[in-house]
Amino acid sequence: MVLPALLLGLVLSCKKSPDTPPVPPPPPTATTTYTNPLLASGADPWVYEKDGFYYYMHTTGGNLTLWKTAKMSELGSAPSKVIWTPQATGSTSRDIWAPEIHFLDGKWYVYFTAGPGNCCGGQRLWVLENSAADPTTGTWVEKGQIAVPGQDLWAIDGTILEQNGRRYLVWSGQEPNSVEQRLYICQMSNPWTLTGARAELSRPQLSWETIGDPKVNEGPQVLKHNNKTFLVYSASHCSTDDYALGLLTASSTADPMLPASWTKTPTPVFTKDPADRAYGPGHNSFFKSKNGQEDWILYHANAEPGRGCGNARTPRMQKFTWNPDGTPNFETPVPIGVALPEPAGE
Repeated sequence: MVLPALLLGLVLSCKKSPDTPPVPPPPPTATTTYTNPLLASGADPWVYEKDGFYYYMHTTGGNLTLWKTAKMSELGSAPSKVIWTPQATGSTSRDIWAPEIHFLDGKWYVYFTAGPGNCCGGQRLWVLENSAADPTTGTWVEKGQIAVPGQDLWAIDGTILEQNGRRYLVWSGQEPNSVEQRLYICQMSNPWTLTGARAELSRPQLSWETIGDPKVNEGPQVLKHNNKTFLVYSASHCSTDDYALGLLTASSTADPMLPASWTKTPTPVFTKDPADRAYGPGHNSFFKSKNGQEDWILYHANAEPGRGCGNARTPRMQKFTWNPDGTPNFETPVPIGVALPEPAGE
């Protein structure tokens, strides 16, 4: 009786088991969060979106470097390229600050600050041009200094404002024999040339704008929403933990050259937050989420007090909303090292 039982076992073991579909491995978990800071260093962060890509720049001090990424949440792993290196000496050889890339009239332009090495008096604004479709390719051509006709004054932090079919440069500058920084505007005849006189839009007057020395209004950035045009700017000196953002508001149809067109918000709109390790938050820019539905602010801040204007400043981003009166609501800086929802559509 042992043999038949053994044969029965062999027969049963040769039968094909019922078809059972294999259990698929779980899909990889999609990354839906990011953490600040986005990079280990990067003051004066700027971003420009075109054709599904974000082009990012910040102050390196010694060259102009351009990052390209499809997702701002992945900036930390995005490729970068040095697109311009200064000569060893001369008017653009040192203190290369606050570059901004813009696409204007079918070409790419980078506006940046540089000087011969005496940053307290030598800084001026300069322009590069590139006709390639992708600004990480092609050739960057120096278009020279951009300045008010007949003037050669200290100037930094140039940005572009377009309104009523005209284009303007807005920047931080000084009066002769003064180190106080004010915001100025001048109309442009082409992307590298100013025309006519400049107009002053803002100077540091309020208590929160005048901390540190010299007194500062700088880093103007354009933000538009519904029927309003905003200039978000940085105030107080970057050497202090009280560097903060202020707001100028005008109608979207007003003449931006008229100082009376602009109203200054009496209190800062974005300030330090020691609890979340954000000291001296400022010199920002703006971008839309990948799906175009969300508004985001990109800014720098120090993680510790007393770090001032150096390379410890890191780029950070966060979503913002709008107040009932149509002004932006940036709330407070979000914490670093904490997972946050990435921009919608990424």
